[in-house]
Amino acid sequence: MKRATDHPSVLDHVAGGGLLNRRLLLQGAVAGGGAALAGATMPRAARAQGAIPEWATVAGERARGYGMPAEAEAHVQRAILEPFADVAPQFSLSGTPHHRLRGTITPNGLHFEVHHGGRPNIDPERHRLMIHGLVERPLQFDLGALERYPMVTATHFLECSGNSLFNAIMPDPMQAGCDLLHGLLSNTEWTGIPMNVLLDEAGVKPEGRWLVATGGDGPSLARSIPVEKLMEDGMLALYQNGERIRPEQGYPMRLLLPGFEGNMNVKWLTSLWATDAPAHTKHESGEYTEILADGSSVKFTFAMGVKSVITHPSATMTMSGSGLYELSGIAWSGAGPIRKVEVSADGGASWAEAELQGPVLPRALTRFRLPWAWEGAPSLLMSRAEDATGAVQPTREAWKARYDASNFLHYNAIQAWQITANGEVQNVYA
Repeated sequence: MKRATDHPSVLDHVAGGGLLNRRLLLQGAVAGGGAALAGATMPRAARAQGAIPEWATVAGERARGYGMPAEAEAHVQRAILEPFADVAPQFSLSGTPHHRLRGTITPNGLHFEVHHGGRPNIDPERHRLMIHGLVERPLQFDLGALERYPMVTATHFLECSGNSLFNAIMPDPMQAGCDLLHGLLSNTEWTGIPMNVLLDEAGVKPEGRWLVATGGDGPSLARSIPVEKLMEDGMLALYQNGERIRPEQGYPMRLLLPGFEGNMNVKWLTSLWATDAPAHTKHESGEYTEILADGSSVKFTFAMGVKSVITHPSATMTMSGSGLYELSGIAWSGAGPIRKVEVSADGGASWAEAELQGPVLPRALTRFRLPWAWEGAPSLLMSRAEDATGAVQPTREAWKARYDASNFLHYNAIQAWQITANGEVQNVYA
């Protein structure tokens, strides 16, 4: 973490631990000094460069057909986890490195992945989508036919229901970055066909209250989905951030259910079967059922809860000395837009409301910011989000009290980062 030049005369504290009035962010600069609270070290005086760098003396590289990140940014990659590499290497996960990103849109190459049976190599010319079962007109689409339908574009997050699982189940906090701790979460601009258009064309019968979505991967992952959700805002997504959906994200087509757990947004979609009841497939009854503290189970908890995490600074980072910083993070909820995010720098003793960076969209990542004057002493950073329904992010203690110790699904407890006196940022439970 880098710091801005110190200007203590303009600091306006709003909570303990050095949190400052968020209006300083809107001003854009600290009065009297011109040093922006953007996290970059500002020079005190401009000096002329004595030597011309070599890249300014020769012609640059030629144009290429597909742009790539700068070589100096090659370390910005997903964290890959293969928990059963010896027996089932096809089961793999890769986490988005939120601590290395800014803004809210996740680049396509850094979107998280969860594969139960590996990534299929699908021929788009042979791929088909069927809508059948309790419908008036069973339909089958190829990619060419779907391209003729009117499309819509919307920005939404996807989050695996097992995101943050290490914080949920490990007795001692794991020291890792946001890519491993909270990386099964990404935010994308999706483009595709509203599902209500296709379902209306098929004519779902009144008794067809559920649709079972099946993917074209090896395990044929299948989930039961209420027809109301599909009709409300479901999308057959064909494009991701403007380009064709990538193979690891479901090429050539996937289901998008804004706010619902990632596993329901079936990739490589091949079938929608209308039924009068949920199918209770293996992937929804065995793997995605939550066990409560009293031993009972909860099924079909589709929507992801309200959640937030400070990404700058966060675990594995190191502060660059005392002074002014911008605290920054992301917040989201499967129930709708974020209403408010509060930040604490003293372990929850006091809180200050952060600025929400617009646009604040429903079921999409929202970035929050707050200026912070770190005095070089140990600090405990936390954030808690509230969504438009009034739901507030719980403490870890409250979340754990609700569930059996084995449960890790839908973990949305407050994340705490400990800043040590020497500037190291650590994952802690608080």
